[in-house]
Amino acid sequence: MRFHFYSDEGTEPAHIHVDAGDAECKFWLSPVALARNRGMSAVDIRKIERLVYEYQVFLLEKYDDFQRQ
Repeated sequence: MRFHFYSDEGTEPAHIHVDAGDAECKFWLSPVALARNRGMSAVDIRKIERLVYEYQVFLLEKYDDFQRQ
């Protein structure tokens, strides 16, 4: 799985994209919530959600850094 940000998303709240092959999902970072799912299994969504919760502070810091570039 690849966790990443896109640079052209305007004024959306902080979020992270996750790709896995042909599937992808997007999670809001504060509060953590699934924003969109395209093809990810429920098992994978739960795993990703746990990771996003566990690394929420880190991901928010990286999102802010990314937005400042």
